[in-house]
Amino acid sequence: MACRNGVVFEDFFPAMVEKLGAEGFMKELCNGFRLLVDGDRGVITFESLKKNSALLGLQDLSDEEVKCMLREGDLDGDGALNEMEFCTLMLRLSPELMNTSIKLLVEAIVNF
Repeated sequence: MACRNGVVFEDFFPAMVEKLGAEGFMKELCNGFRLLVDGDRGVITFESLKKNSALLGLQDLSDEEVKCMLREGDLDGDGALNEMEFCTLMLRLSPELMNTSIKLLVEAIVNF
């Protein structure tokens, strides 16, 4: 998947879901959240994301790019990501998982 700034991310999430199952995959996303969280605030902040960006291989991101990532996932406007916002953002960044989710929703509606 390509990002606006030209950074390309490979989408490993579908393979992870296939291998771990949905529940196992969600546990892994939650583990990822815990790696990036600000221990004092319990959310991912600009500072905690910047400090831990090397864990994601994103140590070369500019401050503006890190802020953009936070804004993209910040649903409640508090400037940080809670666990739900983080997991939602991660799922949104996986086009294949989003397409699969849409297909499952349509099937459920049709079969209702």
